Order: sequence, then structure tokens, then C-alpha cells
Amino acid sequence: MFDKHRPLMRLFAPLLALALAACAAVTQQGPAPSAPPRGEAMAVAANPHAVDAALEMLRQGGSAVDAAIAAELVLGLVEPQSSGIGGGGFMLFYDARSERIGGYDGREWAPAGATATMFLDARGRPLAFMDAQASGLSIGVPLLVPMLKMAHDEHGRLPWAQLFEPAIRLAEDGFEVSPRLARFIAGYAERGRLRADFGTRAYFFDREGRPLAEGALLRNPQYAATLRAIAERGPGALTEGPIADAIVATARRGPRGGTLTLEDLRTAQPRRFEPVCGPYRVYRVCTTAPPSSGSALLQILGLYERARPRPQGAQSADDWAAFLWASRLAYADRDHYVADDQFVPVPTAQQMIAGDYLDERARLIDLARAPASVSAGAPAGQELYERWGREDSAENGTTHISIVDGWGNAVSLTATVEAPFGSQRMTNGFLLNNQLTDFARTPTINGRPVANAAAPGKRPRSSMVPAIVTDRDGDLVLVVGSPGGSAIVGYVARTTIGVLDWNMPVQDVISLSNATARTSPVVVEDARMPAGVADALRARGWELRNVGALEDSGLHVIRVTPAGLEGGADPRREGVVGRVPAR
Repeated sequence: MFDKHRPLMRLFAPLLALALAACAAVTQQGPAPSAPPRGEAMAVAANPHAVDAALEMLRQGGSAVDAAIAAELVLGLVEPQSSGIGGGGFMLFYDARSERIGGYDGREWAPAGATATMFLDARGRPLAFMDAQASGLSIGVPLLVPMLKMAHDEHGRLPWAQLFEPAIRLAEDGFEVSPRLARFIAGYAERGRLRADFGTRAYFFDREGRPLAEGALLRNPQYAATLRAIAERGPGALTEGPIADAIVATARRGPRGGTLTLEDLRTAQPRRFEPVCGPYRVYRVCTTAPPSSGSALLQILGLYERARPRPQGAQSADDWAAFLWASRLAYADRDHYVADDQFVPVPTAQQMIAGDYLDERARLIDLARAPASVSAGAPAGQELYERWGREDSAENGTTHISIVDGWGNAVSLTATVEAPFGSQRMTNGFLLNNQLTDFARTPTINGRPVANAAAPGKRPRSSMVPAIVTDRDGDLVLVVGSPGGSAIVGYVARTTIGVLDWNMPVQDVISLSNATARTSPVVVEDARMPAGVADALRARGWELRNVGALEDSGLHVIRVTPAGLEGGADPRREGVVGRVPAR
């Protein structure tokens, strides 16, 4: 039973995290330090510069964790609208020796001054999202760097400072603004954004006040200086000293200043977590625990498996209908229940994916017709169902990295600053997140409290579901993940089904139409949909909305095959696949 005093345990979270990390370091060591990498290695990320940084580490004998850290530090520079050291993330690590999978939670914490009503105006109405985003109220304690350091302490091979070298060089020498970054700067400038904060205005616009164009050379010496401080001092560079002071001052500055303090920066800690794992066909899929939405990913897969015991492939309208039904049912549960389970009494992830419960939910699926409406189920009983009101929130400014190193270890890392450009507040060369807008802006719905309402020290719900798939013997099969807000869950589920069930090449699966069925209408990409499938779904009552090039997945996938590693990068973004041959 949930203990109403349990939030007080957050005071002891740092000590607990350290204790768990110490235990994990003993039980989940990587290969012996003297063993050189022999196998093929691969890195897939959202920008060629980031992939180059990862390959540099892998060639120097670095682990998958080393490569992922180097890549993410570069992404914070060249893709600042998506992620960075002012944000957070979730990481899964697969240890090839032990065949164990461990998780790292770098989700931001709400400051001690956060309240459930912090995003309501003076009349009790929710602030417009863009107003809530571009504010100090939205800034949570950034935990990406402490999470990466925790993972490196346990699974890194190269010195911590060495991982920063590619990003520091690029920040000082400069890089060309990519087409995607240029589009985002221009789009936000048209809406009058990015100009209110001096830091973002000076960085993303030229001297005449024009948005930086594609191909412009952009240098960031402040970011380089910040990285040098972190390389030398570790996460402490962001919790004490001038950078920490600047983070707090930037968050508290008006208009709509937040409550972040130095004490918040020192108190919040990342944690290790046991991934949520479930069976799928002959495989085992592992992903994120609450407050993220891993249970929803496993629900989609479990429901799809029940609806399509013998799938036919991407050309089958029945397979797509089963996927849409499974998505709609899983999202209904996610939106009702998923929150920081250390603060509120909600069904456990294992209750959400229990076989009997999925059997019950699967009986609702009728492939011949679309559902009129879908409600959440009651995996832990009617009392919990009736306690909560359903709400929706999701990240949008996010990135994903997939890595396999020469020892066969793997990392699946999804990182975010929430919306594009986070809070639109910049300090010391990096953007601060707006992660607290992932809390419910309205704390009650239809007279019921919302599980995902804000509270001091609480982590907002997340859609990030980096995943690792193994076979029944524990051997690595698939490393997968994506950005894309609440649609992430559907993106990763569809890709997993396409690779494992439809037996398509990884790149073909990624390039296939997404179909996000959180609510109606279903968001699809008609040009990427197999011929005849969309018409067949419409004939069954599914309302489909074609978004063309606006779909925003960033799927980065590695599959282990008898012939070697097979990678794929999402053509909707700027990602590439990089490879280090076997030695």
C-alpha cells in the first residue's frame, strides 16, 4: 500500500543511489581491462559529428558507454534543440559477459519550491504551453551529466576527460549549422521565440538579428569552457561554483521565474534502476521503468502478439489494425497511470504487463473495426482506476543514440531538453530544459487528482523508452530507441515489430510509415505506407491524418545478425550509421 509519508524518503535518495551504484559496480563489470576489443562496433546517432565522436572513442578502445557519452556531448552542441547537459535522459546498458541489462535514470527532479498549481495563471487557468515552456517555472534539476558519470564509473574504459575532447574541439573550431537546426531556429524566430533571453538571442541570431542560416559557421567557446570544467571536476561543476550560480540565476529570472536553488542542484541525484522486461515471441524486451513509459511499450508488443499470433507483414492491413488497437489500449493506460511511482500509488509496471491483464485487454481487439473510444483498464483493481484522472503530456525536443562496442556490449540512450530549445534560456553555452512542463499543467481533471501532477522532488512522466532486445539465451538482438514526444512509444514498438515479426531490413523498417494511435485521428505518413493499407484501415473505421514530412521520429537502430551488425538511421532527421570493423 502507498505510504503518504513516502515522499520524505527522497531526502535519502542520494545515499540510496550511491549504495545501489556500488552494488551494481561489483555485479555488473564489463570485460577484463586487458582484453582488447575484437568484434565489430557500431554507432548510430542524430548527427554525423556525434557519430564521428563515438567512433573516435571506439577506435581508441572505449566502451559503448564511453562512445555514447562522447556522442551526446557533441549532440548538445550541434543539435541543441533536442538534448544537452542542461537536460536529462534514460540509458540502458547491456553487458555481454554477464548478459545482464542495467538502467540509469537521469530524469530531472522538480525543485523543492514546485507546486501542483505552478502552471496555473491568477484565474486558475493553465498557462499556454509556449508560455509555460519559455519560463523559469519549467526548469527541472538537470541530471544528464551525473547519470553519464554514474554509467562511466561502472562501465567506462577511457578516462572521463578524454570523452570531452571531440565536443570541445568542435565547439572551439566551429561547425556548420545543419539544415534541421536552421529550420528550427527560423521556425521559432517566426513565432517570436528565442529572442527574449539574451543568451539564446546572441547565439542563434546574427548581428543584424537574423536567424542563423544553414551552413553558417557557429562557435561556442562558452560550451567548451563548461565542458572543460565538467571534464576536470565531474558533475560537481554543475552543482557548485560559477556555473551552478548561473544556472540558478537563469532559472529564477523573470518573467515567470522559477524556484530552482543551489540546494536543489546538490540534492537531486540520478539512480540505477532495474529495467522493465517482458517476453515477446521468442525474445525478451527490456526498457525504462517509471516515471517513463516502458510499460506502455511492452503492452503494445504483448497486445499485438495476442492479436496477431501469426503476423503476415507490412503489407497486411490486419497487422496494422492490430498495432493501432494495441497502441490505443496501451496509451489509455499510460495516460491514466504512469507517473513517478515513488510519490503516488499507481499500478506497478509488472501489473501493467501481467499476462492475465493483457489477455483481458486483448479481448477488446476487433480487427474488423476501429474502436469508438478506449478507456484505461484496471490492472491493480478498480480503486486505483477511480482515483486518477487521465491527462496527456510529452517531450518533443529529444534525441537517441544506439551503440554496440567491440566486446558486444550495448547502450541505448535517449536524452532530452523536452520541447525544442528547452526553456529557451541559455547559460554558459548550453540550454536549460523545460522538463517540468511534462507534469500535468492541470492538477485535477473531472474532480480527480492527476497522478502526474507536480510536487517537490518529483520526476515528471516521460515517454522515453530506449530498449534492448535479447533472445531467450540472453544474446543481444536489437538496440532501438527514438525521440518524438509521446509518439516515441509507438515509434519504438512499430520498429521492433517490423524487425522481429515482419523480418524487414532495419533501414526499410525505419523508413516505413509511422502510425501514432494515441488518440483519434491516427497520425500517418501516406507516402511511406504500403500500397492499399491506408485505404483498408479507413474502410474499417480508422480515421487517419496524413502529416507528410511533419512526422518527427528519429529512430536509430542496431541489429545483431549472423553476418554482423546491421544499422539504420531515420531519414526524417540527420542521423547516420558509423562502423568500426572487427579486428
